[in-house]
Amino acid sequence: MTLPGHTADLVTASPGSPARAHLLHGGNLARYRAALADGVDRVARRVAIADRPFTGVSPDALAPRIAGIDLDRPLGDAGAALDELEDVYLRDAVLFHHPRYLAHLNCPVVIPALLGEAVLTAVNSSMDTWDQSAGATLVERHLIDWTAARIGLGADADGIFTSGGSQSNLQALLLAREEACLVAPTADARRELLPRLRVLTSAAGHFSVQKSAKLLGLAPDAVVTVETDPQRRMVPAAVQREIARCRREGLVVMAVVATAGTTDFGSIDPLLEIAAVAAAAGVWLHVDAAYGCGLLVSPTRRHLLDGIERADSVTVDYHKSFFQPVSSSALLVRDRRVLRYVTYHADYLNPARMVAQRIPNQVDKSLQTTRRFDALKLWLTLRVMGPDAVGALFDEVVDRAAGAWELVSEDPRFEVVTRSPLSTVVFRYLPTGPGRDLADAANLHAREALAASGAALVAGTTVDGRHFLKFTLLNPETTLDDIGYVLELIAEHASRYVHERTTADLSCQVG
Repeated sequence: MTLPGHTADLVTASPGSPARAHLLHGGNLARYRAALADGVDRVARRVAIADRPFTGVSPDALAPRIAGIDLDRPLGDAGAALDELEDVYLRDAVLFHHPRYLAHLNCPVVIPALLGEAVLTAVNSSMDTWDQSAGATLVERHLIDWTAARIGLGADADGIFTSGGSQSNLQALLLAREEACLVAPTADARRELLPRLRVLTSAAGHFSVQKSAKLLGLAPDAVVTVETDPQRRMVPAAVQREIARCRREGLVVMAVVATAGTTDFGSIDPLLEIAAVAAAAGVWLHVDAAYGCGLLVSPTRRHLLDGIERADSVTVDYHKSFFQPVSSSALLVRDRRVLRYVTYHADYLNPARMVAQRIPNQVDKSLQTTRRFDALKLWLTLRVMGPDAVGALFDEVVDRAAGAWELVSEDPRFEVVTRSPLSTVVFRYLPTGPGRDLADAANLHAREALAASGAALVAGTTVDGRHFLKFTLLNPETTLDDIGYVLELIAEHASRYVHERTTADLSCQVG
């Protein structure tokens, strides 16, 4: 059967048909090399000519260009498709490599990792079973062991690569839930226990904790946010009080989630003290180090993670502070036996007999089945650069953030929140005089105007109900001159907004 508007040779894949020419095999390696080289050249040219991190294109302007493409009519040529791609994607892509991209936790990437990306996508290993990923399985396991050793989890540790911090946090809380439910041996007892389970986390913690609790079938109020100190770190005494309160009310704390690098403030909870509280209460401790995991290889700041070695589980995002492409993340656990809670055996994939045969199937540890060999990117990065070099790059951005904090805090036009031990600076433009009440609107406007210009990108958040701006520094190429330039742009946009609003209000009063 032929689809309307198509010729049969484009639908079928008989020997010698045009469709066969697009498959990677030993007979068309020249086509493979040429297509990838052309793609790499176009990305390189885009990066080379970029004078700003973004074009400022709006969704309304870009959407018609993409919607107008007829996906049922192929171009038939990789060069033509790349020409089109430049118009609908490359030209307007947000460039995390640019030194004035200062918004979210997106890092520029190192070349060895890009080499790994090219290799892993072409070979296309699937990491679920050994017979699909020979060699790759052992590489991933070795990297898990290496990371666990860097954390200090001990000889019984294990883990698995994941799609990102949210998935890692979900799996960690699933394991914690199952451990808490060991006291409920029957289905009826489990049903009675689940609504009473609670998770304690920082008021500055990641939203994936709340999302995970919902996905795990916990009560709507299962996540209890714990107060933070002026540095936005979870207060250990408050954790202790909440555990005691829950017990008095017949509730069961299944996990305490500490954060090593909050998204908004880059704050690191006092891990040693929180670990002591959790251990005394016999409660699972999870540390979300998705952002702060770069400290594991820092030549100068590893001590900021002291106490992480006492966690029951740890989230790390290599694609945040190890300069890896998305996705490259992992969940580590102190006791490998808890990973049994995600183990299911299927005769067509990983039959139980393989365990006795010591066949290493990674699907036995993962929430995912089909999964990319993302570990290869980190492997090549470590083999080419070494961990000290990666850590030195992360140290650079932390140093730059310290300089940025000084720059902002000394500028009377701005108000800064707190000093981060990592690479985040939260601040806002603060109008003077009658325009002071316009601070929230002025900062919202400045961020939007800056993005529309494409000259720089910064993030935004709310602090105690007020709108603030945020620098998230992950690019060692960013200089204090870049930061100073962006501050001037913010001040210009914000002050113009305040002037126009106050002038308009005055005119209305006079009229």
